[in-house]
Amino acid sequence: MEVKNKLSRRAGSVATPPFADFIRHKWLYFMVAPLVIYYILFHYIPMFGLLVAFERYVPSKGIFGSSFIGFENFIDFFTGPFFFSRLRNTVVISLSLLIFSFPAPIILALLLNEIKSKAFRSVTQTLSYLPHFISLTVVCGMIRSFTMDNGVITDLLVNFGFERQSMLSNPDLFVSIYVISDIWQTIGWNSIIYISALTAVDQELYEAANIDGATKWQQVIHITLPSIAPTIVIMLLLRIGSILNVGYEKIILLYNPLTYDTADVLQSLIYRRGLQEFDWGYSTAAGMFNSVVNTALLILSNKISTKVSETALW
Repeated sequence: MEVKNKLSRRAGSVATPPFADFIRHKWLYFMVAPLVIYYILFHYIPMFGLLVAFERYVPSKGIFGSSFIGFENFIDFFTGPFFFSRLRNTVVISLSLLIFSFPAPIILALLLNEIKSKAFRSVTQTLSYLPHFISLTVVCGMIRSFTMDNGVITDLLVNFGFERQSMLSNPDLFVSIYVISDIWQTIGWNSIIYISALTAVDQELYEAANIDGATKWQQVIHITLPSIAPTIVIMLLLRIGSILNVGYEKIILLYNPLTYDTADVLQSLIYRRGLQEFDWGYSTAAGMFNSVVNTALLILSNKISTKVSETALW
């Protein structure tokens, strides 16, 4: 026994050779290397560009040659005439997407899970995926065409007593059009992860519930949703962490001067000031504010999730 203890102490005292873990798992490191290189090149190195937010940036002088002006760009952004209105529009559209668009793929996944015919389920899933693969420019062209004063959707609404109008020229309708089109475009693709989570639910739980006389609705409430709750929480945290990142490309393709009051968001404001008006410092300051708020919301929501449930991002 004493000999064994001496041998074990001697073995524990042997230092691990350098790079032993890398040599042992070299292929795993090689597999993850492209992803690490991607994030270093396109996410970490570009962070030096945040210095532009504190400068009166001139491209010919570069980041280190432009004059330093401190927080002047931030003051200009926060005290400008568009800050509160664009922040309000961003929050309204983001919350509308969170309330209506986020649950849509979950509901679709639950409905598809109840379909017994595999052929019908496969066809339905395929049809729901298709809008995701259509170019955003084409999608926006379709929306413009369908919502014109003589468009298909407009004609349909007129039959129900609505006024004939170009719907995208009405500021009050822009958010509704944006959210409904987003649901149509993303519901099928976003449901994939929930459909995958549903396949991991223990089927014996449903059999036991049937024996106890539970209805389909009771099975969904007490078995299905609790089983996929961790997946839902993770996706919700990721959505909250990008709540100010409204899809500005779609907004730019759909809005017009008549709908700026409700359609213009922080991202589209950054686009115009940076790429059209060449105010690089202002747009960088606005983008930095956007990123800081998103990061703060992600950390806060993750902390709340950790305390309320056992599911969190870290």
